Amino acid sequence: MSDQFSLISSIHFPKAAEAPFAVELGQFLTLADGVAQTERLFDLLATFAMNFDCPWIAYGSLTPDHTLSKSVRCDPPVLLNYPDEWQKRCFKMGYERIDPIIKTSRKRAGAFRWSDVYKDATTTEDERRVFDEAATFGLRTGIGVPLHGPHGSFAIMSFAQPRDREIQNNTVIYLQLAALYFHLKVYRLENSSGVWEVPRLSLRETECISWAARGKTSWEIGKILGISNNTVNFHIKNVKTKLNAASRTVAATKAVDIGIINL
Repeated sequence: MSDQFSLISSIHFPKAAEAPFAVELGQFLTLADGVAQTERLFDLLATFAMNFDCPWIAYGSLTPDHTLSKSVRCDPPVLLNYPDEWQKRCFKMGYERIDPIIKTSRKRAGAFRWSDVYKDATTTEDERRVFDEAATFGLRTGIGVPLHGPHGSFAIMSFAQPRDREIQNNTVIYLQLAALYFHLKVYRLENSSGVWEVPRLSLRETECISWAARGKTSWEIGKILGISNNTVNFHIKNVKTKLNAASRTVAATKAVDIGIINL
Protein backbone atom coordinates (compact mmCIF):
# COMPACT_ATOMS: atom_id res chain seq x y z
CA MET A 1 0.00 0.00 0.00
CA SER A 2 3.02 2.29 -0.18
CA ASP A 3 1.74 3.71 -3.48
CA GLN A 4 -1.33 5.02 -1.69
CA PHE A 5 0.80 6.67 1.00
CA SER A 6 2.94 8.27 -1.72
CA LEU A 7 -0.18 9.55 -3.44
CA ILE A 8 -1.49 11.06 -0.21
CA SER A 9 1.80 12.82 0.46
CA SER A 10 1.87 14.23 -3.07
CA ILE A 11 -1.55 15.88 -2.80
CA HIS A 12 -1.50 19.58 -1.96
CA PHE A 13 -3.48 20.40 1.17
CA PRO A 14 -5.22 23.77 0.77
CA LYS A 15 -4.53 26.25 3.55
CA ALA A 16 -7.23 26.57 6.19
CA ALA A 17 -8.10 30.08 4.99
CA GLU A 18 -8.69 28.71 1.49
CA ALA A 19 -10.60 25.62 2.56
CA PRO A 20 -13.52 26.05 4.98
CA PHE A 21 -13.98 22.27 5.23
CA ALA A 22 -10.51 21.56 6.62
CA VAL A 23 -12.00 21.25 10.11
CA GLU A 24 -14.57 18.72 8.91
CA LEU A 25 -11.83 16.67 7.24
CA GLY A 26 -9.81 16.70 10.46
CA GLN A 27 -12.86 15.58 12.43
CA PHE A 28 -13.52 12.76 9.97
CA LEU A 29 -9.92 11.52 10.22
CA THR A 30 -10.01 11.69 14.02
CA LEU A 31 -13.30 9.83 14.31
CA ALA A 32 -12.39 7.25 11.67
CA ASP A 33 -9.12 6.48 13.39
CA GLY A 34 -10.99 5.03 16.37
CA VAL A 35 -13.45 2.90 14.39
CA ALA A 36 -12.94 -0.80 13.68
CA GLN A 37 -16.12 -1.62 11.70
CA THR A 38 -16.29 -1.04 7.96
CA GLU A 39 -19.98 -0.13 8.01
CA ARG A 40 -19.38 2.52 10.67
CA LEU A 41 -16.47 3.91 8.66
CA PHE A 42 -18.72 4.09 5.62
CA ASP A 43 -21.34 6.00 7.60
CA LEU A 44 -18.70 8.50 8.75
CA LEU A 45 -17.51 9.00 5.18
CA ALA A 46 -21.08 9.46 3.95
CA THR A 47 -21.65 12.12 6.61
CA PHE A 48 -18.42 13.89 5.61
CA ALA A 49 -19.41 13.81 1.92
CA MET A 50 -22.67 15.56 2.75
CA ASN A 51 -20.59 18.67 3.55
CA PHE A 52 -20.02 18.86 -0.20
CA ASP A 53 -23.62 18.08 -1.21
CA CYS A 54 -22.72 14.50 -2.15
CA PRO A 55 -25.51 12.36 -0.63
CA TRP A 56 -24.50 9.24 -2.56
CA ILE A 57 -21.23 7.34 -2.32
CA ALA A 58 -20.12 3.90 -3.46
CA TYR A 59 -17.06 1.81 -2.65
CA GLY A 60 -16.04 -1.58 -3.98
CA SER A 61 -12.99 -3.60 -4.95
CA LEU A 62 -12.26 -5.60 -8.09
CA THR A 63 -9.61 -8.14 -9.01
CA PRO A 64 -7.70 -7.69 -12.31
CA ASP A 65 -10.22 -9.82 -14.23
CA HIS A 66 -13.21 -8.06 -12.64
CA THR A 67 -14.19 -11.17 -10.66
CA LEU A 68 -13.50 -12.76 -7.31
CA SER A 69 -11.80 -16.16 -7.06
CA LYS A 70 -13.13 -19.02 -4.97
CA SER A 71 -10.59 -18.33 -2.22
CA VAL A 72 -9.17 -14.85 -2.15
CA ARG A 73 -7.65 -12.34 0.19
CA CYS A 74 -10.21 -10.49 2.20
CA ASP A 75 -10.75 -7.64 -0.26
CA PRO A 76 -12.86 -4.69 0.94
CA PRO A 77 -16.62 -5.24 0.75
CA VAL A 78 -19.06 -3.50 -1.55
CA LEU A 79 -20.52 -0.53 0.30
CA LEU A 80 -22.91 1.94 -1.26
CA ASN A 81 -25.96 4.06 -0.54
CA TYR A 82 -27.11 4.67 -4.12
CA PRO A 83 -30.90 4.74 -4.68
CA ASP A 84 -32.29 1.20 -4.57
CA GLU A 85 -33.99 1.55 -7.94
CA TRP A 86 -30.72 2.57 -9.60
CA GLN A 87 -28.94 -0.40 -8.02
CA LYS A 88 -31.62 -2.72 -9.38
CA ARG A 89 -31.40 -1.12 -12.81
CA CYS A 90 -27.61 -1.53 -12.92
CA PHE A 91 -27.82 -5.17 -11.93
CA LYS A 92 -30.63 -5.96 -14.36
CA MET A 93 -28.80 -4.32 -17.28
CA GLY A 94 -25.36 -5.67 -16.35
CA TYR A 95 -23.92 -2.17 -16.30
CA GLU A 96 -20.93 -3.29 -14.23
CA ARG A 97 -19.59 -4.81 -17.46
CA ILE A 98 -19.58 -1.48 -19.31
CA ASP A 99 -19.27 0.96 -16.40
CA PRO A 100 -17.09 3.82 -17.69
CA ILE A 101 -16.02 4.68 -14.14
CA ILE A 102 -14.50 1.21 -13.74
CA LYS A 103 -12.75 1.43 -17.12
CA THR A 104 -11.33 4.86 -16.39
CA SER A 105 -10.26 3.93 -12.86
CA ARG A 106 -8.09 1.12 -14.23
CA LYS A 107 -6.06 3.71 -16.16
CA ARG A 108 -5.93 6.59 -13.66
CA ALA A 109 -4.02 7.26 -10.44
CA GLY A 110 -5.96 10.32 -9.30
CA ALA A 111 -9.57 11.43 -8.96
CA PHE A 112 -11.51 12.34 -12.10
CA ARG A 113 -14.83 13.98 -12.87
CA TRP A 114 -17.59 11.96 -14.50
CA SER A 115 -18.13 14.79 -16.98
CA ASP A 116 -14.54 14.45 -18.24
CA VAL A 117 -15.11 10.75 -18.90
CA TYR A 118 -18.43 11.48 -20.63
CA LYS A 119 -16.74 13.95 -22.99
CA ASP A 120 -13.72 11.74 -23.67
CA ALA A 121 -13.45 10.61 -27.28
CA THR A 122 -12.76 7.00 -26.21
CA THR A 123 -16.01 6.73 -24.25
CA THR A 124 -18.58 4.71 -26.18
CA GLU A 125 -22.26 5.51 -26.60
CA ASP A 126 -23.17 2.55 -24.38
CA GLU A 127 -20.90 3.91 -21.66
CA ARG A 128 -22.43 7.37 -21.98
CA ARG A 129 -25.84 5.76 -21.60
CA VAL A 130 -24.83 4.60 -18.10
CA PHE A 131 -24.19 8.22 -17.12
CA ASP A 132 -27.39 9.40 -18.80
CA GLU A 133 -29.52 6.83 -16.99
CA ALA A 134 -27.78 7.52 -13.67
CA ALA A 135 -28.82 11.15 -14.04
CA THR A 136 -32.48 10.13 -14.34
CA PHE A 137 -32.16 8.47 -10.92
CA GLY A 138 -30.66 11.64 -9.40
CA LEU A 139 -26.93 10.96 -9.79
CA ARG A 140 -26.23 13.90 -12.10
CA THR A 141 -22.58 14.76 -11.42
CA GLY A 142 -19.78 13.05 -9.56
CA ILE A 143 -16.18 12.00 -9.28
CA GLY A 144 -14.40 8.66 -9.26
CA VAL A 145 -11.38 7.94 -7.07
CA PRO A 146 -9.19 4.98 -8.15
CA LEU A 147 -7.63 3.18 -5.19
CA HIS A 148 -5.01 0.79 -6.54
CA GLY A 149 -3.80 -2.06 -4.34
CA PRO A 150 -1.37 -5.00 -4.38
CA HIS A 151 -1.40 -7.89 -6.87
CA GLY A 152 -3.07 -5.75 -9.52
CA SER A 153 -6.30 -5.36 -7.56
CA PHE A 154 -7.95 -2.04 -6.90
CA ALA A 155 -10.95 -0.39 -5.32
CA ILE A 156 -13.10 2.47 -6.56
CA MET A 157 -14.80 5.21 -4.57
CA SER A 158 -17.46 7.34 -6.21
CA PHE A 159 -19.14 10.48 -4.90
CA ALA A 160 -22.33 11.73 -6.59
CA GLN A 161 -24.42 14.92 -6.49
CA PRO A 162 -28.05 15.49 -7.53
CA ARG A 163 -27.22 18.74 -9.36
CA ASP A 164 -25.58 19.53 -12.69
CA ARG A 165 -23.02 21.80 -11.04
CA GLU A 166 -19.40 20.68 -11.47
CA ILE A 167 -17.54 19.61 -8.34
CA GLN A 168 -14.89 22.22 -7.51
CA ASN A 169 -11.15 21.45 -7.42
CA ASN A 170 -10.79 21.91 -3.65
CA THR A 171 -13.79 19.64 -3.09
CA VAL A 172 -12.19 16.96 -5.27
CA ILE A 173 -9.03 17.18 -3.14
CA TYR A 174 -10.91 16.80 0.15
CA LEU A 175 -13.02 13.90 -1.08
CA GLN A 176 -9.98 12.14 -2.52
CA LEU A 177 -8.07 12.46 0.74
CA ALA A 178 -11.02 11.10 2.72
CA ALA A 179 -11.43 8.21 0.24
CA LEU A 180 -7.76 7.29 0.42
CA TYR A 181 -7.78 7.23 4.21
CA PHE A 182 -11.02 5.23 4.23
CA HIS A 183 -9.53 2.71 1.79
CA LEU A 184 -6.34 2.24 3.81
CA LYS A 185 -8.32 1.76 7.01
CA VAL A 186 -10.76 -0.72 5.47
CA TYR A 187 -7.98 -2.62 3.71
CA ARG A 188 -6.21 -3.23 7.02
CA LEU A 189 -9.42 -4.27 8.76
CA GLU A 190 -10.56 -6.63 6.03
CA ASN A 191 -7.16 -8.24 5.45
CA SER A 192 -6.13 -8.67 9.07
CA SER A 193 -7.65 -12.17 9.17
CA GLY A 194 -5.77 -13.46 6.12
CA VAL A 195 -7.68 -15.60 3.61
CA TRP A 196 -11.41 -15.44 3.10
CA GLU A 197 -13.32 -18.56 2.11
CA VAL A 198 -16.50 -18.30 0.08
CA PRO A 199 -19.48 -18.65 2.45
CA ARG A 200 -21.58 -21.80 2.13
CA LEU A 201 -25.25 -21.26 1.30
CA SER A 202 -27.98 -23.78 1.90
CA LEU A 203 -29.90 -25.14 -1.09
CA ARG A 204 -32.91 -22.95 -0.27
CA GLU A 205 -30.72 -19.86 0.21
CA THR A 206 -29.10 -20.50 -3.15
CA GLU A 207 -32.48 -20.90 -4.83
CA CYS A 208 -33.86 -17.71 -3.31
CA ILE A 209 -30.88 -15.50 -4.16
CA SER A 210 -30.72 -17.02 -7.65
CA TRP A 211 -34.30 -15.99 -8.38
CA ALA A 212 -33.71 -12.60 -6.74
CA ALA A 213 -30.78 -12.10 -9.11
CA ARG A 214 -33.22 -12.61 -11.96
CA GLY A 215 -35.36 -9.76 -10.69
CA LYS A 216 -38.07 -11.77 -8.97
CA THR A 217 -39.84 -10.34 -5.91
CA SER A 218 -40.17 -12.29 -2.66
CA TRP A 219 -43.81 -13.01 -3.50
CA GLU A 220 -42.86 -14.35 -6.94
CA ILE A 221 -40.04 -16.46 -5.49
CA GLY A 222 -42.42 -17.90 -2.91
CA LYS A 223 -44.85 -18.96 -5.63
CA ILE A 224 -42.07 -20.56 -7.68
CA LEU A 225 -40.59 -22.49 -4.75
CA GLY A 226 -43.85 -23.19 -2.95
CA ILE A 227 -42.87 -21.37 0.26
CA SER A 228 -44.19 -18.29 2.04
CA ASN A 229 -43.12 -14.72 1.41
CA ASN A 230 -41.70 -14.53 4.97
CA THR A 231 -39.65 -17.69 4.41
CA VAL A 232 -38.14 -16.20 1.25
CA ASN A 233 -37.24 -13.02 3.13
CA PHE A 234 -35.68 -15.13 5.91
CA HIS A 235 -33.40 -16.97 3.48
CA ILE A 236 -32.40 -13.81 1.63
CA LYS A 237 -31.61 -12.12 4.94
CA ASN A 238 -29.29 -15.04 5.75
CA VAL A 239 -27.57 -14.66 2.37
CA LYS A 240 -27.08 -10.93 2.97
CA THR A 241 -25.46 -11.69 6.32
CA LYS A 242 -23.18 -14.40 4.93
CA LEU A 243 -22.05 -12.22 2.02
CA ASN A 244 -21.75 -9.02 4.06
CA ALA A 245 -24.24 -7.29 1.74
CA ALA A 246 -26.39 -4.30 2.65
CA SER A 247 -29.20 -5.17 0.22
CA ARG A 248 -30.52 -8.12 -1.77
CA THR A 249 -29.23 -6.48 -4.95
CA VAL A 250 -25.68 -6.31 -3.60
CA ALA A 251 -26.01 -9.88 -2.28
CA ALA A 252 -27.13 -11.11 -5.70
CA THR A 253 -24.26 -9.29 -7.39
CA LYS A 254 -21.73 -10.83 -5.02
CA ALA A 255 -23.25 -14.30 -5.41
CA VAL A 256 -22.81 -14.06 -9.17
CA ASP A 257 -19.29 -12.61 -8.94
CA ILE A 258 -17.94 -15.35 -6.68
CA GLY A 259 -19.66 -18.14 -8.60
CA ILE A 260 -22.26 -19.23 -6.06
CA ILE A 261 -24.98 -18.78 -8.68
CA ASN A 262 -25.02 -18.48 -12.47
CA LEU A 263 -27.40 -16.43 -14.59
